[in-house]
Amino acid sequence: MQNIHKILIGIAFSPNLKANIFEAVRLANMFNAELVGVHVGTKSQQKKIDLTTLLSAADPLKKSFKAIWKEGNPVDVILETCTVENIDFLILGALQKENLLKYYVGSIARKITRKAPCSVLLLIKPSIARVPCNHIVVNGLKDDRTEETIKTAFVVAKYLECSKITIVEEVSQNELQVKVSDDKTLRQATITRERLKTREDQRVKTILKDINCNDITITTQSIFGKRGYSIGHYAKVKRADLLIMNAPNKLGFFDRIFPHDLEYILSQLPTDVLIVK
Repeated sequence: MQNIHKILIGIAFSPNLKANIFEAVRLANMFNAELVGVHVGTKSQQKKIDLTTLLSAADPLKKSFKAIWKEGNPVDVILETCTVENIDFLILGALQKENLLKYYVGSIARKITRKAPCSVLLLIKPSIARVPCNHIVVNGLKDDRTEETIKTAFVVAKYLECSKITIVEEVSQNELQVKVSDDKTLRQATITRERLKTREDQRVKTILKDINCNDITITTQSIFGKRGYSIGHYAKVKRADLLIMNAPNKLGFFDRIFPHDLEYILSQLPTDVLIVK
């Protein structure tokens, strides 16, 4: 996240366009990056005027802005633009199929996050005026990429001046391996939960020892349940401003049939979501 040179935003002429543009400009200035906007649909003089007007009303960009207009399938066009333009960071707001009144994020995000060559930020509540980010929730699940994702969360927190991070360790119910049927098995389940929680906390502490955590309040939270669903629900209940997740692994045939961790998040976005690659 410290090496973001080029940011791409998908531009849909939706009611959220102004807020999406303002958010993208703020992020581009924050990372001192170039900003590229891609509109999937027809190009018209009125659209060019509208986009220019919005950009002139936003904060002045530190670096250049480039507009790309291309017709085609939104997923294909956005992925192709990421590759051709060497994009480091992709922002998706309310996307619209040209000539349709239906706006959607989840279905497109599902396809793009599987194949995007860069990290993806999904904006569901963009704002024209900057809204402080007070609480970031980040996944702490046992995965080879989790350490990098947690490090990214602290970099983002520093840029956003966020003072609170909660690291959620999702533990599968299957790991309990105790069926509660009486007081004895209840005690066994409680002891097993505590052991698992201690194990997860220790693993996260090992990651944190090499991270500068000054001025940030850190909380760890173990949750037993379905991966993806549990952390999404937690972020929603705690009213987190940003949820940061690992990118999905390369999905196989069965992952397309049965819900995958991130599928739960994308089916009903609980807040703005950053998917780290």
